[in-house]
Amino acid sequence: MEGNSVSLNTYVKTNQQEDIKWYFNDIRIAEISGDLSDICTDVQCEDGDERFRDRLMLDHQTGSLTITNTRTTDSGLYELKLISSSSISEKIFDVTVYGVPATEKDQKSVKKGQSVTFDPGVVRKPSDVMRWYFNEILIAEITGYQSNICEDEQCKERFRDRLKLDHQTGSLTITNTRTTDTGLYELKLSSSSLRRFSSAVSVKRIGVTVNSGLSSGAVTGIVVGVVVILLLVV
Repeated sequence: MEGNSVSLNTYVKTNQQEDIKWYFNDIRIAEISGDLSDICTDVQCEDGDERFRDRLMLDHQTGSLTITNTRTTDSGLYELKLISSSSISEKIFDVTVYGVPATEKDQKSVKKGQSVTFDPGVVRKPSDVMRWYFNEILIAEITGYQSNICEDEQCKERFRDRLKLDHQTGSLTITNTRTTDTGLYELKLSSSSLRRFSSAVSVKRIGVTVNSGLSSGAVTGIVVGVVVILLLVV
């Protein structure tokens, strides 16, 4: 599903190969050499473009490739070339990314630096467990009377001191947004009334786009400032 991650596994060790190369629609998107002297992903590769910026993870031990925050445009054929001193082998992965229906996903667009708040849209009960995910990474959790934000290092590094969780309502706020905050946010609820059917039920999916550049207010402020300076000069 759109927003999820997918891993394409090599099932080999990098030190047993001279080169491991990944291609998407004949465009080289990742490469790693056995001695780790040559490593690139997406825009770092000579043939790369902006398609996968900040969304490719290359395993240095195996050369396996993970695509995070998938998009429907990521659908297609991925080619793996394993190059050793004696042979070259190839594998083809056919990947299809299904879009999340608009009825199941809200869309939010904010300017870089602004805050954005996610409303659960449900009334939280004391026994409910609420978990917020960003591209399948757990970023916030409310269990009973306890709440936790960013327990693992990857989450702490990405959202350091920028997440605010309302313990009463379960709403989540991201302050000082960055373009890397763009992606799919999902709320999963586990309650006593739902546990007999499922351990967790997704009740909210929110697609967020953080746009870089100046807001219209900032641009207006700059224009006004220039006019004032010109008037003073006159």
